[in-house]
Amino acid sequence: MKSAMRCVFALALFFAVSCTKVTNVAATEKTEERPAGVAGAFYPADPAQLSAFIDHALAEAAVQSSDKPLVAIVAPHAGYQFSGSVAAYSYALLKGRPFKRVVIIAPSHYEYFEYSSVYDGDAYITPLGRVPVDRDFARRLAASGDRIRLSQSGHRITGSTAEHAVEVQLPFLQKVLGDFSIVPVVMGDQSYEASRALGLALAKLLKNDPSTLIVASSDLSHYHGYDEAVRMDHKLLQAIEDDDFLTVSNNTGRRVWEACGAAPIVATMIAAQRLGSSHPKLLKYANSGDTFGDKSRVVGYSAIAFFRQQEAADDRPFSLSESEKSELLRIALASVDAAVREGKAYDPPAPVMPSLLQERGVFVTLKKHGELRGCIGYTAPVLPLYQAVAEVARLAALRDPRFPPVSQSELKELQYEISVLSSFHHLIDANQVRVGVDGLLIRRRDSQGILLPQVPAEEGWDRAAFLEGISQKAGLERTAWRDPDSDLFTFTALVFSDKRAPSRD
Repeated sequence: MKSAMRCVFALALFFAVSCTKVTNVAATEKTEERPAGVAGAFYPADPAQLSAFIDHALAEAAVQSSDKPLVAIVAPHAGYQFSGSVAAYSYALLKGRPFKRVVIIAPSHYEYFEYSSVYDGDAYITPLGRVPVDRDFARRLAASGDRIRLSQSGHRITGSTAEHAVEVQLPFLQKVLGDFSIVPVVMGDQSYEASRALGLALAKLLKNDPSTLIVASSDLSHYHGYDEAVRMDHKLLQAIEDDDFLTVSNNTGRRVWEACGAAPIVATMIAAQRLGSSHPKLLKYANSGDTFGDKSRVVGYSAIAFFRQQEAADDRPFSLSESEKSELLRIALASVDAAVREGKAYDPPAPVMPSLLQERGVFVTLKKHGELRGCIGYTAPVLPLYQAVAEVARLAALRDPRFPPVSQSELKELQYEISVLSSFHHLIDANQVRVGVDGLLIRRRDSQGILLPQVPAEEGWDRAAFLEGISQKAGLERTAWRDPDSDLFTFTALVFSDKRAPSRD
């Protein structure tokens, strides 16, 4: 919830006619029509100026036209002077498309509630007019499970507080679609399970329905310097383009990246996959330093499209030269040696090899006389590869809870294996698991387990044994992989080890 609360960008005077405070605010606990709450602050209150701004932004958005069926988009929700030019890239795609219903999924910035709130009123109002709510679809969506409810939470205007993340999407939609209805959803619960429940419910309701669009409302990193923001944002965008919604969810706000609407994005990715879309396409990235000038504390924005039957992404495997592999193995050995002998972390000098500067998930496995002695890793691109290897090697030697810490007398007996991971891809059909090629990760509610691709060969497992093994690794019953509440993810790994024979001296 903290990342969503940070998403409200400081407002600036919009145009000469704009107010310096939120206008059209009506304090009410129950209303059938939700009035405009941030007109004059996040976007112009004057209809002519609002229309002119959007027309100009859409005209400036250099989006290649496409006849591919569109499932969903991601658009930012900051003030138009900051993010409107980026949002226009997503909305320019909608021109001429016959969408009649739009499901807008947004985070809650001001209220906390433990569910996804589907607006139970009749309409949202903007300076451009009334946008009706599809009440029937809203009821069916809310009936999908106890994590989704018909509610005013996240939608109501209280005093001077008005949630903006749904509202700012509406004027763009009004300009490009004309006659349409909406289903506004505000997520109070930002957990993976909440995103999963909403994504699955939408996929079920929207099967064979090309007339409905999903909009995920989200900004990216908040209030970092320009270069740091760009670095963080592109790591997140890469995970989205890789269609790796597990990594997007698991690592948002954990020093890896930020997005106040990560949960709406994940829900959209889950729905889009089941509706036939893969490998989302980034249309535009910029931050407030690009659009407003101040680069000292910026907020990131993106426009992303989910096309049905999107072409497969470039899945060429990650590779390293023999010298790069040798350097990583040297770093792993030096890190374990420093940790065990001197009780300190090894800080390797930055290598000149560009591949080792990439941020990637990685595991280090320690073996003693062919038997496992420790294995710990990062599933996400937390650090540059050379630093990640040094850190997880130290942790594998000292912090694997299955083993006592490595002693000095064991150092010469250790063998090192490094596994550099790909992104994670959700698996719908377990028969597609490639034994000997794929690693597996299972997640069910708060339980999670991972097995590297080399494990089945080492254990002599076939596919059925692999699926049972990953279930047990997560502390679940052997058949947990069959549970509808479980998610399976596959990944690949570049695996290499030291060739030296361990000394017994």
